[in-house]
This record gives sequence, C-alpha cells and structure tokens, in this order.
Amino acid sequence: MFSLPNLLTAMNLVCGIISIIATLAGRIDISPLFLFAAMGFDFLDGFVARKLAIQSELGKQLDSLADMVSFGLAPGIIVMVMIILGVHDGTIAPHDYNYQATSYTWFQIQAWMQAIFYNVPNHFDASIKYLPFIAFIIPVLSLFRLAKFNIDKNQSDRFIGVPTPLNTIFILFFPLYFCYHFSTWNNQHSLMLLVFDCYSVACITGLFSFLLIANIPLIALKFSNFSWTDNKFRYLLLLLSLISFIVFFLWAIPIIVILYLLLSIIENRQNKTNEI
Repeated sequence: MFSLPNLLTAMNLVCGIISIIATLAGRIDISPLFLFAAMGFDFLDGFVARKLAIQSELGKQLDSLADMVSFGLAPGIIVMVMIILGVHDGTIAPHDYNYQATSYTWFQIQAWMQAIFYNVPNHFDASIKYLPFIAFIIPVLSLFRLAKFNIDKNQSDRFIGVPTPLNTIFILFFPLYFCYHFSTWNNQHSLMLLVFDCYSVACITGLFSFLLIANIPLIALKFSNFSWTDNKFRYLLLLLSLISFIVFFLWAIPIIVILYLLLSIIENRQNKTNEI
C-alpha cells in the first residue's frame, strides 16, 4: 500500500490541500506554486511506478483521488477567488495595500464572505455575490473527467478531452498575471481589464470546464519510444513550449494551452488521413 509511487501520489494530494488553504488566505502568489509541485509529483508517481514495474489498481485509484483535489477542487477555489477579485466598485488603489496583491485579495475575500454569509452590504450586491460559485463547475466536471479516464480504454495513448492538469495550468495564468502586474494594475490595457472582469472569468471557466469532458482526442505526453516519427508532435509541443516560456514569460501559459489544442487537432487529422 505504502509503496514509493503511492507516497508520491500522497504528496500530490498534500500540495493540493496546501494550495487551497493558501488561496483562501489570499496568498494567490504562492498557491499556484504548490499546484506546479503537485503536477511534478503527479508525473513522478506514474514514472516511478512504470520504472519499478509496480503499477496497481490501487495506485490508479489513488492517483485520481489526489488529482480530484489538486486539479479539480484547488483550481476551482482559485477561480472562485479570481471572480471575487473581478467584482469591484472602481479602480484598484495598489498603494492602499502596500502594493501587495495578497493584501488586496485577502480584503476582497473577507468582503465577499461578509456579504454571502452575514448579509453585510458592500459592493457585492444581492445578485453578483453568488457569481463566484460558478467556479465549482471545475471540480464537478473534473470528477466526471477523472472517472471517465479510469474506465476508458481508449485513453492509453492519447487523451479524450482536456486533462485536468492542463486545465489547471491554464487557470494559474490568472493569479500569476494578477500578482505580477498588481502594482501597475490601473495602467493595464482595457482589454486585459475586461479579461479579468468577473463575468469574463466566469465565461472562460465554463468554456474550459466543458473541454474537460469534450470528445476531443488530444496528445498524451507518454513516450512508448523516442523516435521522431512516432513522437514528432510531442517533441514539437515541448520545443514550442520552451521557446514560449523564454520569449513570452507568463503569457506562455495560455499560448502553450492553445498550441497543445491546435497540435492535437492537426495530429488527429493526420492520423485519420493515414488510416484512409
């Protein structure tokens, strides 16, 4: 039961729990780091299990349970907080919070909780204060995504629907970008302010949550061998991802997700052509 791969899976779960606590404490600057760590443990548990030839049904179930927390509930909580931050009664005054995004986040979470649980009148009016709950569509559809993955034999060499870690990576763009640019937030382009508006975040959340269960064949980064012919799209994705991080920094996150979807579509079309 307590094999090395299963212990690594447990570390995935622990990182997800810490990320949730950090997010609710307003520390959206560090909560994404724990989810990146969770992704590392999620990769390592499968890698170690294959290398040690100790793959088991228990390990498979533990992996999905840990993923449900780290890549289902944790990103859902982050989106909930980002929707809360998108509800405001004017421009942000970073100097009022010592130019700390975490202080601003904490005060906004408190204001929302006062409105939702104690009916304290503030800028979260009667209708909009319920909008953050739309973020729970992420853990709900992640639940179905992970359960389907466990029983679907067609996902051994490719994914059907966006995998939960990739959806989490996309979501992490929002807190990371917000924290990085908080001190100059009022100078952001109006388009970026629109993207971070509460209704925009809610719509984006709904779209990417749907992709979790969409019947779309996608590239799985699992190498049965290392030949270029069999893995050219995987190599291309890794290369373009590295270049994107170097050139675009935080913007590399949504760019990589879009590249992943486009390359998956191209690969799928090519495979169908070869079959014909």
